Amino acid sequence: MERFVAGSRAALQVSGGRGRVAAVPDILPSPQDHVRQQREIHVVMGNEACDLDSTVSALALAYFLAQTAPAPKAAFVPVLNIPRADLALRTETTFLLRERGIPAAALVCRDEIDLGRLHHAGLLSLTLVDHHVLPGADAALEEAVVEVVDHRPLERHRGAPCRVTVEPVGSCATLVTERILQGPPGVLDATTAALLHGTILLDCINLSPAAGKVTPRDVACVSLLEERFPELPARDAVFGALQAAKFDVTGLTTEQMLRKDLKVISNDEAVVGISGVFEDLETFLLRPGLLQDLETFCQARGYAGLVAMTVSFNERHEPTRKLAVYSAREPLRSTLCQALEEATAPPLLLRPLPSPWPCVAAYAQGNAVAARKKVLPILRAALGGLGAAGGPEEEVVPPPTPMNSLVEECPLAQAVPPLCPQDVLERVSRIAVGQPPGSPK
Repeated sequence: MERFVAGSRAALQVSGGRGRVAAVPDILPSPQDHVRQQREIHVVMGNEACDLDSTVSALALAYFLAQTAPAPKAAFVPVLNIPRADLALRTETTFLLRERGIPAAALVCRDEIDLGRLHHAGLLSLTLVDHHVLPGADAALEEAVVEVVDHRPLERHRGAPCRVTVEPVGSCATLVTERILQGPPGVLDATTAALLHGTILLDCINLSPAAGKVTPRDVACVSLLEERFPELPARDAVFGALQAAKFDVTGLTTEQMLRKDLKVISNDEAVVGISGVFEDLETFLLRPGLLQDLETFCQARGYAGLVAMTVSFNERHEPTRKLAVYSAREPLRSTLCQALEEATAPPLLLRPLPSPWPCVAAYAQGNAVAARKKVLPILRAALGGLGAAGGPEEEVVPPPTPMNSLVEECPLAQAVPPLCPQDVLERVSRIAVGQPPGSPK
């Protein structure tokens, strides 16, 4: 895996403006060279949240495709769907990759490759992982999509020849693991296994049923990875280290903290940001210069207000949630607060908390199960029912949500298929050794 990641970047020398990375030698071909030479590029790309699940799923599936494609004409390139400047905010991702010997400089970020140019030249194939619908800004790339692998409910159907794998599991990395286990023996190496193992554990909150994310297939894949690679660290150690890294905001400015996990909603009158903040709310409210930072953050992006949602977990991985509502516009702030306080679908059970700022309302959230996915519709309704900023099409095709964001919840929390873990483990074990699932032992 380490050599593949370095080699895939070397195969796609990025150039031009801020996208250029000095660590890559100038003698390597640029995207323009690929166009001139008619070199095909097969990009494997996660969603815009670019959380650990999206990143590792893209890396692992691209690696698998590169190893198993018969006489490949294309260069397989995993792409992180964020600008290079935002990569440092994905602290759990950079931590795990660094631990496994994959430097950030070896990765390809979205602003370092011109997908539009490659597609216009007819040289782009695109596999989507951890999402299956491109946002409106990327609508022109839809024709290049040849495969999707996702664990969200299917929002749109794709016809042949696009290959579609959409399954109700807790982590997209589980689907990628199953795909690799169906392939030739020996493709799965220790580094890839460790990346997939850690991702599933973080995504599924250490396989805790109380968190409402894990399915038997996730458990089965973690068990199989541990069986194949017994040197993998203990689950508790892996999950603890990754969760600590995710919550590590050491050295981050307020602007970076707010941008780390950000969604946007709007109507014709106002745009409001909703940030997942990985710091205790009381501590966050006492950050030096917070009020000026909030004002600057909102003014720079044209936001009329901001809702900050915090979350922490106890030793049983049960969440505690709090939120704050900021706006210099009192009518908007009151509208948002009233909607949250009076919400019934679901009720948030808010309890007011002291706030040091008159334009910031703070609450403890009694309904700890109501994550941001449940709060967003409440705020949208308060703003008139329109969807995410960027145009009405974003209401139909909302931006992807980070499934291992600790302020989110998995869509499986309400309905997990009643499967027996032993049956799933046996089924995946059969796949791993090349037996059809229904064949006799």
